[in-house]
Amino acid sequence: MRTTVGIIGAGPAGLMLARLLHRAGVDSVVLEGRDRRYVEQRQRAGILEQGTADALRAAGAGARMDREGIVHHGIELRFDRRGHRIDFPGITGGRSVMVYAQTEMVKDLIALQLDEGGPLLFEARAVAIEGVADGNPAVRFVHAGREQTLHCEIIVGCDGFHGIARDANPAAERRSYERQYPYSWLGVLADVPPSCEELIYAHSPRGFALHSMRSHQVSRLYLQVPNGTDPADWPDERIWDELDTRFAVDSDWRLERGPVTAKSVTPMRSWVTEPMRYGSLFLAGDAAHIVPPTGAEGLNLAVADVVVLAEALADRHATGAQERLDAYSRTCLRRVWQAQHFSSFMTTALHTDPGDTPFDARVRLARLHRIADSTAASAELAENYTGLPIG
Repeated sequence: MRTTVGIIGAGPAGLMLARLLHRAGVDSVVLEGRDRRYVEQRQRAGILEQGTADALRAAGAGARMDREGIVHHGIELRFDRRGHRIDFPGITGGRSVMVYAQTEMVKDLIALQLDEGGPLLFEARAVAIEGVADGNPAVRFVHAGREQTLHCEIIVGCDGFHGIARDANPAAERRSYERQYPYSWLGVLADVPPSCEELIYAHSPRGFALHSMRSHQVSRLYLQVPNGTDPADWPDERIWDELDTRFAVDSDWRLERGPVTAKSVTPMRSWVTEPMRYGSLFLAGDAAHIVPPTGAEGLNLAVADVVVLAEALADRHATGAQERLDAYSRTCLRRVWQAQHFSSFMTTALHTDPGDTPFDARVRLARLHRIADSTAASAELAENYTGLPIG
């Protein structure tokens, strides 16, 4: 099998890249190790930055998002039993975010790829990447019970932190940077309409809590918990009681309760590998970087990566020029490190640290008051949350 661009992974990055390449007249093949049902149901992010939503529209993949997604013009920070709203359009020149579950975005892109794009092979497990240093790139994969080889000019690893692509760059050629946080998130899905119109980021002495949503009928909620927490130790009633305590404000606001349909624990970590290119191999999304979810950056960084890469590949296809392709890693890493900075800031500002002293706790509150009281500090948060420029 031969193609121009071999894409490993049918998550948002791989599917969006395939869609953009198709629109630019560049052929590709997408290999995905899991079955379609698994890919379309795995729960991940739900906040699309302005640039991500605009990119989906430009790719012809935004129609259902615009019908069913929920535009948010701000977020609420809660601490000291008070709420403080950050108005995005008012301090960013009109930018906003879209609440649209990653599962729905993936469904839309899969449908378009199968209907209009190049081959998308599910249950096609990549087992080896070869020839990226000598100009003969190929991916060996197992599909329908037999091993096959995909020969291509470019390989793009969109297969996440646990995929094979990130290790195909020899250890001597790469640098990795990592930070582990001393807490995790217990996330739940609940069949109950959200108790808020916009996301609530709450800091309390008992820890962080987040009220998000997947639709007008489904709430997504998170609690800061110790690393190693077993979701089974948190029965539904305990979860709702703890959320009530952490979201508490001196007003008549009420947290609505409903059936919990899913629970999971997510460790918090930051990770970056450099460079994001080795020979004919390019990395995108979680194969190159991971951010803690507090800043809602992970999915959006993945889309930003492939927008930059697709434009570079389209330029190469149309003109033969290599300059933008050669600048891919450098271009993306500037945005990646800005996103790491913002995600780390949001995480450390809103969570309680097990090693905190009373002094640390007061400094954290001072940081949150600064955001609430200062237009400049609020603007910095809003500009990052709604999305820095792509490219």
